Amino acid sequence: MGEEYFVETEKMKLVEKEELSQTHFVLVHGISGGGWCWYKIKSLMEISGYKVTCLDLKGAGIHPADPTTLLSFDDYNEPLIDFLSSLPENEQVILVGHSAGGLSVTDATHKFPKKVRLAVYVAATMLRTGFVTEQDVKDGIPDLSEFGEPIDVYDMGFGLGPEQPPSSAVIKRSLQRKIIYQMSPLEDSTLAAMLLRPGPIQALKSAQFKEGEGAEKVPRIYIRTAYDRVVKPEQQDAMIKKWPPQNVYTLESDHSPFFSAPFLLFGLIIKAAASLGCSD
Repeated sequence: MGEEYFVETEKMKLVEKEELSQTHFVLVHGISGGGWCWYKIKSLMEISGYKVTCLDLKGAGIHPADPTTLLSFDDYNEPLIDFLSSLPENEQVILVGHSAGGLSVTDATHKFPKKVRLAVYVAATMLRTGFVTEQDVKDGIPDLSEFGEPIDVYDMGFGLGPEQPPSSAVIKRSLQRKIIYQMSPLEDSTLAAMLLRPGPIQALKSAQFKEGEGAEKVPRIYIRTAYDRVVKPEQQDAMIKKWPPQNVYTLESDHSPFFSAPFLLFGLIIKAAASLGCSD
């Protein structure tokens, strides 16, 4: 009896381990970030037996493209779309998007609804069809006017010429901790200051998606960030109300919970997946 129980227990452990390894999370960074943003979450997921991919979108992280030259959202989001295209037809992933990475996730759910088991939005722009109306812009684009004029808040790039609107922007290093990482460990905001790159703002503003039934079939979860100074709580709430997800969770964190609350964020992502039967 004891030996049979031991054998059955070991078999169950092997099955559970195999099931965990089949749960594949794809983590998508926001503007100016990169796959590096997720290093704490990636570590927690891999230690727990999950498969994790952290992508660099075009012109971000270590991607070689110059972000000041990127003008279309499709161009910017190409690495994620190419990745999903390369997956076998029967393979599904859980997409997790942070901040402007929510646009990338929504784009993917429209184009590959059968390959996305769950879409998780973390302090993210969640707009069904992208930036179509003035209200979409108000809800989905950060308003940092309380910190000064754009020229005082951002370092801007003018890929279209000095007389044209800026094509890229990054929050000035002197303001990054105050705006993005006010609750995060100093070593993480220091790391971020060394790695952040200008984001292709013209490309992001051009994000628009054709409405279809496919994206509606993908379950969505939203994780709010209560002390967010970038995508403010009232903006998050407006997007949630306009396009209600299956569940909403709240973290007592700044805009970057992968730094300021990694264990809680990891737990909520796994909880979200488990609630919809995606982590087994």
